[in-house]
Amino acid sequence: MNITNIGQELLQGQQMGWLDMTIFCLTMIASILVGVYFGFWGKKSDTMEEYLHGSRAMSVFPITASLIVTFVSGVTILAVPPEIYLFGTLYSLYCICHIFVGTATYYIFLPVFFELKITSTFEYLQLRFNMAVRIMASALCTIYQVLFLSIIVYVPSLAVSRVVGIGFEVMAPVIFMICIVYTMLGGIKAVVYVDFLQAFIIVVCCVTIIVLGLMEAGGFAAVWRTAEEGGRIKFFDMNPSPFERITFWSMLIGNTFYILTTVSINQSMVQRYVSLPTFSKARISVVISTIGIVILSLMSCFTGLLIYSKYKDCDPITSKAIQRPDQIVAHYVMGFASTIPGLPGLFIAGILCAALSTISSNLNSMGATIYCDFLRPLLRKDISDRTANNIMKCIVVIVGVTSTLLVYVVSKLGNIIQVITSLAGLTSGAMVGLFTFGMLYPRGNTKGALAGSIVSLIFMSWIAIGTLKATSEKKIKPVMLPLRVDGCPASVNVTQTSQTDTTEDDVFVLYKLSFSYYTLLGTIIMMLVGTIVSCLTEEPNKEQTDLVLFAPFVRKILNKRRVSHSNSKEGKKLVGSESSC
Repeated sequence: MNITNIGQELLQGQQMGWLDMTIFCLTMIASILVGVYFGFWGKKSDTMEEYLHGSRAMSVFPITASLIVTFVSGVTILAVPPEIYLFGTLYSLYCICHIFVGTATYYIFLPVFFELKITSTFEYLQLRFNMAVRIMASALCTIYQVLFLSIIVYVPSLAVSRVVGIGFEVMAPVIFMICIVYTMLGGIKAVVYVDFLQAFIIVVCCVTIIVLGLMEAGGFAAVWRTAEEGGRIKFFDMNPSPFERITFWSMLIGNTFYILTTVSINQSMVQRYVSLPTFSKARISVVISTIGIVILSLMSCFTGLLIYSKYKDCDPITSKAIQRPDQIVAHYVMGFASTIPGLPGLFIAGILCAALSTISSNLNSMGATIYCDFLRPLLRKDISDRTANNIMKCIVVIVGVTSTLLVYVVSKLGNIIQVITSLAGLTSGAMVGLFTFGMLYPRGNTKGALAGSIVSLIFMSWIAIGTLKATSEKKIKPVMLPLRVDGCPASVNVTQTSQTDTTEDDVFVLYKLSFSYYTLLGTIIMMLVGTIVSCLTEEPNKEQTDLVLFAPFVRKILNKRRVSHSNSKEGKKLVGSESSC
């Protein structure tokens, strides 16, 4: 998704008025003030426990709101509607995936993380395997997160810069600086309560767009009917081929594994779960946040149908009203801007809040990861909490500056969605595989974990890089649904291009694999190799392995085996004593 010129459409027809600028500035100021409050006047974050977990005494509601907006980003708001507009509603099935992932988090991952009271999710890998596995996984995740942050900030910086008349080269550092200030000063409490504020703005923005869109389109029934006539309503493409871009199976199965990476084992999400005082409250937050994410996702998907209802007879992409599909949301919103004062400001504030929440959450969690996994083992044992806290604040600044510099590299890339998918494909399979391997397979050992994750990383890197190269060379191009231009004004010069499958025969077969299957394939490779290596090497000492390292239902099985084994030993002792007598 090339975001260049994404905000240009916001300039068509009107500049930012005083009301728009007021909404935009108040959003920025409020975010900073929350951080300043918790940094100077609220309960100060002088200890690691306070800075990273709010003394594990946070409230359910703000934590839940933070979980929701941490998942949602500016890319989500700007990329999902064009996906529905161009390819239909198959992508909306990922909302069902969230239910599957929420269930897995509730029953498998959360009980382990919460009972261990860990600071970094990668601490689990050390406890279950060894330090080498932890460091490798942490390094891979850190590299991905730094690159991911640069992409996340690029989207709103382009949109905002075009509106306020400042280049994105200046706007990107400003956005990062705002995140760095309130994240560094206030810690997890500032991040969570700013997320709570931003969640409100995001919801208001999305609801406003949908309400105005429904009013213009004539209601829900009219929108749905138009989408059906245009072939946009499609949920049951049962094609089993893994080489189709999106099918029913790739969305439900493949995307479920990808979302596990971003929800169940993601450091920023887990950090919020364990910031709650009790396990029951953590489970409540999982349930409510899952519902919230599904609702916001459905709203984004429905916005795509509203956009199609608006442009069903005159596609702005084909008619050159916009240069790329990722501009279509801004183009659509500006259709209401002339009659609704403050709407451009609200729209930009919504995009900005979605980005700020994701960036700040990742900055805070990366501070914990880098300190605990890389720096703490090198420091003396008697280091104070205040010193550790200051070190993590410095890490937040360094990561923010590094990601800011990478924004200028990202600006040279083409398809942002493809880039994000490729980057995730490098590590997400190995990550999901490692944690699943550890929690569900007691026979798995350290050698299996290392071998499986390394093979998965190498194999998926080969596929992801090869696919990205083939796509950049136009050898792989998705086939969009038909777009009409017969309703365009006669003055519009339209060049109609046919939508054909442009995939070339000389592309290696695995490069055609649907991006939805990247994480699943990486997970399968990790589990398969890890299992084989574990079975060929020494078995872990199950008697000395802490049961809390396994999912609850696995603990029950292991506990029964231990009891049975213990009874068997006692029986042998009794038999031996009788025979000796």
